[in-house]
Order: sequence, then C-alpha cells, then structure tokens
Amino acid sequence: MAEFSQKRGKQRSEEGLGSAVDFLLANARLVLGVGGAAVLGIATLAVKRLIDRATSSQDEDDTKGDSWKELSLLKATPQQQPRPPPAALSQPVSRLDPSPSGPEGPTNTDPQTLPQLISPAPLCLTFQEKLLAFERDHVVIPAANVALAKQLAGDIALELQAYLRNKFPELPFGALVPGGPLYEGLQAGTTEHVRLLAPLVLEPGLWSLVPGVDTVAQDPRCWAVRRTQLEFHPRGSSPWDRFLVGGYLSPRVLLELLRKALGASVNWPAIGGLLGCLIRPSMASEELLLEVQHERLELTMILLVAVTGANKDNRLLLAWPLEGLAGNLWLQDLYPLEAARLQVLDDHDAGTRRRLLLLLCGVCHRHPALGRLGRGHLTQVVLHLGEEEVDWTEEALGERFLQALELLIGSLEQASLPCHFDSNVNLLGGLREEEVDDVGYALYSGLQAPEGLL
Repeated sequence: MAEFSQKRGKQRSEEGLGSAVDFLLANARLVLGVGGAAVLGIATLAVKRLIDRATSSQDEDDTKGDSWKELSLLKATPQQQPRPPPAALSQPVSRLDPSPSGPEGPTNTDPQTLPQLISPAPLCLTFQEKLLAFERDHVVIPAANVALAKQLAGDIALELQAYLRNKFPELPFGALVPGGPLYEGLQAGTTEHVRLLAPLVLEPGLWSLVPGVDTVAQDPRCWAVRRTQLEFHPRGSSPWDRFLVGGYLSPRVLLELLRKALGASVNWPAIGGLLGCLIRPSMASEELLLEVQHERLELTMILLVAVTGANKDNRLLLAWPLEGLAGNLWLQDLYPLEAARLQVLDDHDAGTRRRLLLLLCGVCHRHPALGRLGRGHLTQVVLHLGEEEVDWTEEALGERFLQALELLIGSLEQASLPCHFDSNVNLLGGLREEEVDDVGYALYSGLQAPEGLL
C-alpha cells in the first residue's frame, strides 16, 4: 500500500512538472519565438532529466549499465543521421543563438552543417604498413644516388691508389677496391660507410697467422700476423718489416703512418675540385675516414688496410684500432661471410632477411641509444633468426622485426650474443654495463610501442 502511494505521488509530481513545462514552453513561444523556445526547451528537458534521475528508484549499478550501453550505441552508429524536426534540435546547442530572426528556423537544415556532425574516421595504419613506409622513406636509397656514390667512390679510390704508390713506392699495396653494403644492396640510408679495401701484398712463406686466443690478448675475434723464416730471410728483407713489433706485423703502427699521410700530405681540395665534390679526412676518428660532400648526396668512405690470403682459409683481416693487449692484432672481418650467408638464405625461400637487416640498421642508426648496436650485432641477430623455418615473406616482415627485438633483449639480459660462425666470440663483449642497460631499456620500450621506433 505504501508502495502504491509512493508511485501515485510520483505520477502526480511528474504530471505537475509536465504541466509546468508545457505552460512555460507555450508562453515562451509567444515571447521568444520558435528558436528561443527551442533553446529553453532543451534546457528545461535537461533539468527534468536530472530530477527524474534523482527521484528514480533504480539502483546505481543499473544506471551505470544504461550509461555504457548508450555510449556503446553511439560509438557503434557514428554515421547515423540526426532526427529531422524540430529543426533547431538537429544542430549543436552551442550554435543556437536566440535572436529575433528565430522564426527562420528551416535554414538550420542546410546540408553544409552535416560534415561538422559526422567526422570521418581517422586513417589507422598497422605496424606492418608503418614499417614499410619507414623503409620507403628512410632506408631505400634512390638508384641515381647509388650510381653517383659508386662513381665517386671509384674515382676517389683511383686517386688514393695513385697517391699511395707515389708516396710509398717501397710498400706493395694491392689495388684499392671499393665495396661493402653499397655494392651489395645492403646499405641502409647514407649513414653507413663505403668500404675501400687496401690489401697488403705479403711475401708468401714469410708470414703466418696465429689465432688470437693463443696470444696474450686471448681474443677470439682477432689474429696475429707473425714474421717467419727469419733465419733464411732476416729482418729487413721484407718492406713490411718496418712495422714489426715483437716479431708481429703491427696494424697500429701502419694505421698511424697512413693517418698522418691522409691528413697532411694528400691535396684533397684539388682532388675534390677535379671530381666535383668536397673531400675531408676525419682526424677526430682513429679509423681512416674520408667525408665526401656532393651537391646531391653525402657519404663517408673508410679505408680498410687488410691482410688477405695469408692462409688456406683466405681469411680477411683488418687493421682496426683495438684497445689494450689486442692493439697489435688484426681483426677478422666477418662481413663477406655474413653477406654471402644472408644471400643464400634469401635465395632459398625468396625471403626478406636482407630487408629486415636494412630496417634494423635504419632504426638503430636514427636512435640515440640503439646507435651503439652496429651492423655486426644486427647481422648476427638476423642470421640467428634466418636459420629458423618460419615465414619470411613480406607479409610477415613486421612480425620478424618484433622477433628480432625480442632476441636482442634476451641477448642483452644474458650479456651474450654469440657469433653465428664462431660461438666463442661474444659480440656484446665490447659494450659497457651502462651501455647494455641503455640499449636494453630502449629496446624494451620499443617492443611495447614499436611505432615509436619508426
């Protein structure tokens, strides 16, 4: 009985409120016109809804349920047309302005106002699509620039070879051959160096290779070049004997000689003027770098003094500025082996391992923390993944990219990235602990939001 009385009282209250609203709106039409009455009606209905919710006997949970259902319906039907009359309600409230011109309400149905209510859905690209766009914009080098870079590298190689033969006629250098990623389709943008190989012509039978693990440095990455047959060919019988340190051919002494010569003796302005570019040696680096600026592109060339064919394995050893006890050792260059293996794997299944490597190089070179990861680290990651029998088509390139990030994070956690060709070589051994932390944090953040790396 009490409930019936409560409902009846509520109905009377609603009827009284409805009568008051009708009376108020009827008089408002006379005073304010149709437009003004529409505004007043909206405001009155809003107040009435607040009163209804305050006096409602439903539970709070039911009210929340209705709210999210209404919101989901609005999201599910964003293209729904607004209801026709009254015309004033088809416009946002903020656009209504009570004025004497209110009776001319039909102008509110102008179709030009419709796009303001229905905004087109934003274009959402998948990570795969964003990755391919990054490859197109920041990784792929135009064919014209590749051809120009090769031409400049070849011309500079000829000029530098002529200089070395004139400056050091007693030192038998082989032909300077430009090469590297640019010549094999593995150049990611213009940030990587164009390799200029300068091989030493060593006398057969006078030199032998000693593994780095058998030296005091105990470095499996390196090799020592030892002078032999001293009893039959005493010291001084080879032009390279002037670079011996403790009976071993020292790359450090040879690099120092060439660095001084390239910085002080070569007439680079004349060579650059002849080739239509500006050439400057980089004296700040311990590597033998040449910075080339052309009106259409910029590139950096690195002169790599190398020992080739010293044993039956035909290892390629580079004079590299190593620190500590390894300063007089030659670093084995794995790039030819890596490039050849990637090519074989891609040819086998028409895969995208090489493209994945280019993407990783492009992303890391542009990132301040990930720049500590060189091409050697990233190539080894791709080689480890490349041996797996998974989908290597273009459609799976985004998935392989994320898988490479995961493998890098796991390797950094263990502080170990074994070389694909020699498991005794840890490619992360040269990184300091704080560098490992910085790279690991950047990779973890990138794995959570990979679009931020692009």
